[in-house]
Amino acid sequence: MVRGMDPQLAFAITRHGGVFSTAHAEAAGHDRHAIAAQVRSGAWHTVRYGVHTSREIWSAHRDHGRQHHLEAAAVVLRLGRPDSVLSHGTAARVHGLVLPAGVGEDVVLTDPVQFRRGKGYQVRRAALPPDDVTVVDGLPVTSLARTLADVAREWEVVDAVVAVDDVLADGRLTRDELTTTSLRHRHWPGAGRMARAFGLARIGAHSPHETRTRLAFVSAGLPEPVLQAAVFRDHRLVGVLDMLWEDSAVFGECDGRTKVDDPWFGRSPADAVWAEKCRHDELVDLDLVGVRVKPGDLHAPFADKLDRLRRLLTRPPREDRTYRVEQRNGGLRRVPRVRGPQPGSSESVLAHRRR
Repeated sequence: MVRGMDPQLAFAITRHGGVFSTAHAEAAGHDRHAIAAQVRSGAWHTVRYGVHTSREIWSAHRDHGRQHHLEAAAVVLRLGRPDSVLSHGTAARVHGLVLPAGVGEDVVLTDPVQFRRGKGYQVRRAALPPDDVTVVDGLPVTSLARTLADVAREWEVVDAVVAVDDVLADGRLTRDELTTTSLRHRHWPGAGRMARAFGLARIGAHSPHETRTRLAFVSAGLPEPVLQAAVFRDHRLVGVLDMLWEDSAVFGECDGRTKVDDPWFGRSPADAVWAEKCRHDELVDLDLVGVRVKPGDLHAPFADKLDRLRRLLTRPPREDRTYRVEQRNGGLRRVPRVRGPQPGSSESVLAHRRR
């Protein structure tokens, strides 16, 4: 129930992804003068001509950068076509995918029989099998797998792999499901780009920087590392490495500022830096060596990182190791970045968790 709102309008808001139409308001007893007064007072916010939401809902979406969600809901309500579902970049937003820069702001839908364009939206014509359609937050949307297939056919391959890796890390899809989706769409335009992105995806990259670094290593011809490699000394966890080439005892770590600027578990930045130093020292004591890669290193200085890695990877394996390695949690995040609601759920997709 939306606090302080007419029950009939609150029900409409729940059914239509956070918005209601002028017709809903009139059915609840508001004439056009009363509707205009609510909008002027700020109690209601007009999302699109003839479609409104409450001040509280608009403010909550604005504060979380999710206005596009309400704009999409408004387009769906205005079009009134049961067979049209949100898709492509709009579905990517609704599903909480990692978006590349420059994703368009237009609301995108897919319809099995109709193609059209309007102010701020476009409807594409394409087949929509029942398994490719779900409901998230009260909105009809392409399924997660179909959405990834659609955007992977259009986005740059690296951007698509970033999004797919993120989904895999949360356990929202499996690689087998990606393969099935790829085969189903193998004759569609851009299918080769999609298949390439799906084929490069791996379970275990927990940030866009980790994905981009891994892809840069693979593109340079390096062997694939173990991702989220947990190093144990006796029964004690020493640390979890972003990447580890186990035979050579060589690691790759993807460094960002988050662990210092916004450390987890109530630690201060100084605590975070000290913990990282102690962890690194113990790894070195175990004869593990490696490279650390900042986002900026993927450009001009990257050749130096690659040269060092190649030299390190020629180290012969040691037989007297005092540690063991396993992939932590199968490469999955212990706390998902995004919750995957059951189809038809009105539960919000985005989990409130710092990345």
